[in-house]
Amino acid sequence: MADEPLVLGIETSCDETGVGIVRGTTLLADAVASSVNDHARFGGVVPEIASRAHLEAMVPTIQRALDTAGVKASDLDGIAVTAGPGLAGALLVGVSAAKAYAWALDKPLYGVNHLASHICVDQLEHGRLPSPTMALLVSGGHSSLLLSEDITSDVRPLGATIDDAAGEAFDKVARVLGLGFPGGPVVDRTAREGDRKAIAFPRGLTGPKDPEYDFSFSGLKTAVARWVEARRRAGEEVPVADVAASFQEAVTDVLTRKAVKACKDNGVDHLMIGGGVAANSRLREMAQQRCDKAGIRLRVPRPGLCTDNGAMVAALGSEMVWRDRAPSSFDLSADSSLPVTEVHVPHTDLHGQAYRALGGQA
Repeated sequence: MADEPLVLGIETSCDETGVGIVRGTTLLADAVASSVNDHARFGGVVPEIASRAHLEAMVPTIQRALDTAGVKASDLDGIAVTAGPGLAGALLVGVSAAKAYAWALDKPLYGVNHLASHICVDQLEHGRLPSPTMALLVSGGHSSLLLSEDITSDVRPLGATIDDAAGEAFDKVARVLGLGFPGGPVVDRTAREGDRKAIAFPRGLTGPKDPEYDFSFSGLKTAVARWVEARRRAGEEVPVADVAASFQEAVTDVLTRKAVKACKDNGVDHLMIGGGVAANSRLREMAQQRCDKAGIRLRVPRPGLCTDNGAMVAALGSEMVWRDRAPSSFDLSADSSLPVTEVHVPHTDLHGQAYRALGGQA
């Protein structure tokens, strides 16, 4: 095997079939087949539709990634797949495909954590992660502050959302404003035409006695809905752009404030932001301003690598191979609630003994 491992990654945790190919920390291919349009009329992701779409898209998306990278499947040094967290049915499609390819090609299989992958993808743009790394992950299902000493084995949660994640709140507010689905991009676009100081929406969990690193956006979502309903009951026009901008400001204010505080409190001079909401223009702008002021280096992947993709899974898989971590066994299954502390789904004892006998490490 070459010094720079060639790894294919498969991501199917939600509504996008992502297949990436990475050599070391160099991205060779990032193929995505999205079913978002199939879910738009329902105002959210329908798990059964997502699973069926993954099944139909899997083989052609893998082939497209191989063609783009200019490599053959037999050239791969490993196959990585998101084992969780995510939608159970969707995850199972990806895990089953990864196991089939790994078995047929006689390649090691790595079941990895979706959230850790969102952190590791930054290596494809900004080089290897510093140790320790502070990561703010913000998506439709997660708002988390994570401290990582080693992205392949040591990720420690400092705080998380206790109700609606940031991305969820964007979707729900977009629905209230009649902006469509998914809410993140359309709220971001609409907010650019509004006044972010127009409405003083609440900042959840920012009081002196509140958990310092946890997040809550349910109250903010409710406050926006009540404000809009009150205007409509009064027969007044709703200033959609101002509402969008003020809501977005409240979300990004809390996210960046807590992230910078976590860096300062833990003596970390780097902040990495990942997840779909990391593509938000105001979040990136505010994070840069606050990190510059605090003397913290900000690392944010380009927007295309923030949303769910196979490249992030391949990046973590490549790191697993490079660090000689033991592969997962073929009884690997999907875990919809896989904790972030479990970066890599472990091998069974029997598989691990065989692997170590060949000179690998657990």
